[in-house]
Amino acid sequence: MTAPLPKGFAAGPRCLTATLLLGLLAFAGCCNSGAKRADDSFPFRLARNAEPPAAGAAGPTLRLDFSDDSPGNPIGAFMYFVPLISPDPVSVHESAGNAQRSRVLSVTRRFSSGAFSAECEFTFTGDGSHRNIFDNSEKVRRHERQLRAGEALERALQYISIEGSGRGLIEVEGVVTGRVATVTEVRLRFNAHGGTSPVSIGLADLLYRDNQLCITNEIVARVNALTFRKAEGRPRMGVTVSSVKRKEASDSFWQRLKGGVAGTLANYFLKPLPVEPTGNDAMLDFGAALTGKEAQFTFPRARNLRAASGTP
Repeated sequence: MTAPLPKGFAAGPRCLTATLLLGLLAFAGCCNSGAKRADDSFPFRLARNAEPPAAGAAGPTLRLDFSDDSPGNPIGAFMYFVPLISPDPVSVHESAGNAQRSRVLSVTRRFSSGAFSAECEFTFTGDGSHRNIFDNSEKVRRHERQLRAGEALERALQYISIEGSGRGLIEVEGVVTGRVATVTEVRLRFNAHGGTSPVSIGLADLLYRDNQLCITNEIVARVNALTFRKAEGRPRMGVTVSSVKRKEASDSFWQRLKGGVAGTLANYFLKPLPVEPTGNDAMLDFGAALTGKEAQFTFPRARNLRAASGTP
C-alpha cells in the first residue's frame, strides 16, 4: 500500500519534480541572500569618525567628480594625508613648475545585508615630483640615550615621494549593522593594471659617530599599497612594497631584479607604521565619502605640516 503524499503535493512524477525544483530554488535564494550585489543606489547610511572640519581647522578639499572635464586636484591636495597621518613634522617639497594632478575616474560599489565594499580608480598625471620629508629630530631626542650608547635607530622613515604619473585604486571595505555602514579598511594601491607605482619611500639608519649624528644604510622602497584600518588603540598603517634597493644602486636589470626579490622578502618583515589617530580617521572617512559618491571631501588640518618649499 502506497503512503499518501503530504498535503500540497500533487500526484504524479511530473508534479512532484516541479515541486521539488521550486523548493530547491527557494532554498538557494535563502543561501544567497547574504551575497554582495552591485547597485547604483547605496541603501545604508555611512557612519563617520569625525564631523566635517570647521573653516579654520580645514585642510584642502578634494574634488571627487568623475567627469572627463574635471580638472582634478593638485597632487599636494591628494597627498595631504601624509602630513595628516605623520607623528613627526613634515615639510613638502615640489619640483619647479610641478604639473602633477590627481583625478578620480570611477567608483564601483557592492553590498549585502552585513558588509560592503567599493573600488575607486584614480590617476596621477603631469610631470614633476612631490616629496614629503620627515623631520626625525624629536625621534632622535626620544632615543638620545640609546643612540649615545652606540645603538642605531634603524629604518627611520625619511620621505615619501611621487615621481611623474601613474594609475591607482582605492579599495574600501566595511560592515553593516542595521542600516548603518561603517568603513573598517581603506587601501591605496598605486600600481593599478600592472603598472609601476610612482610612489617610493626613503628609509635610513640613524646613529652617532664621533659625537655626530649620521644617516647610514639609506634605501629606497617602491610602494605598491598603503593600508589604513579601524582599530582599538594606536592606529598603524600597513605598507606593501614591490622593490627595495640601496640609494646608490643603479637602475640596471640586475639591480631591478635584486630589488624585486628584496621587496618580496621585505613584505614579510615590514611592520605597520604608527600614525596619528586624526589622520587614520580621516582616511576611513575619505573611504566613506568615496563609497557615498560624494562630490568632494575636505581633510582636517594637519598639525605637523611645516612650510612648503621647492625640491631640496
